[in-house]
Amino acid sequence: MLKDILQKLEEACKNWEPPHVPEDIPQGDMPGDGVWIGPQSMAKAQAAFQVLLPMLKEALSQNGKAVVSVSGGSGTGKTCVAALVTYYLNQLGVPAYTLSGDNYPKRIPERNDAERARIFRLAGVRGMLAAGCYNGENAQTLKRLQEEDLDFDPGQAGTYPWLEAYQTAGREELSRYLGTAEEQEYDQLESVLTQFKASREKIWLKRMGREDTALWYEEKDFSGISVLVLEWTHGNSGLFAGVDIPIFLYNTPAETREYRLARGRDANADTAFITMVIELEQAKLEARAQAAKIIVSKGAEILSYEACRARIEAGQRGEG
Repeated sequence: MLKDILQKLEEACKNWEPPHVPEDIPQGDMPGDGVWIGPQSMAKAQAAFQVLLPMLKEALSQNGKAVVSVSGGSGTGKTCVAALVTYYLNQLGVPAYTLSGDNYPKRIPERNDAERARIFRLAGVRGMLAAGCYNGENAQTLKRLQEEDLDFDPGQAGTYPWLEAYQTAGREELSRYLGTAEEQEYDQLESVLTQFKASREKIWLKRMGREDTALWYEEKDFSGISVLVLEWTHGNSGLFAGVDIPIFLYNTPAETREYRLARGRDANADTAFITMVIELEQAKLEARAQAAKIIVSKGAEILSYEACRARIEAGQRGEG
């Protein structure tokens, strides 16, 4: 079977053409997940797939199993691109399965956002104490801002200069939490990848929805699967082992926000809190860009790390 798969990949490296994609292709195993696959995601997936083919052939020839991760900021099209990569592989006769890393946080989204806010606010108050600007009057104003969820908004520091100390300390502490083992179950995800590469035929996979009771496990038969495609913001984090070919979808924070609003999946996509989280996550993703083997821009260009770095630096200067 492996010999046939390698032969198919060899032929695809020379003459692959994107197949017709129906509207109802599988889109990962995250409960309730389902998104429209548009032209932009299609272009990204096709660009990445062309570069992926020879890398995948090499990875499979060494182990017989391979793991590809599709990572990027929230709203960059990870779900769509991963689904398309899996579809393209299956159409070639290379059995593949899409695994969503969003099943592996420690808390459901609502609880995790609450924990993120708690971390930010506690650190922020301690930052005010350290800066000597915490007093009764400021505490009362801060309480009002927190009740209105305005304490995350950098614009408020123009009215209340002491808020800068609060926000700076809060962002620093929140950054230390985001995407770490305090937030994500990397050990559980790594165990799945380890079992897959060891050719375990059946593996129990975690399922997590958006309610406290939406947590269960399903046994998946991997006996005929050669490639596991992991779609996850943290797929290139370096905090777990098992990924052979990391694909990074690069968007600027502004592009990510625009996509999230257009997608409409999250009711709070345009809040100051979510904007802050996206910016902090983006910084972490950009810091790990060099580890990606394939980098794809919003415009479906394949970027070298140097080209990606130049765009990151331009964005930091406010040029992009």
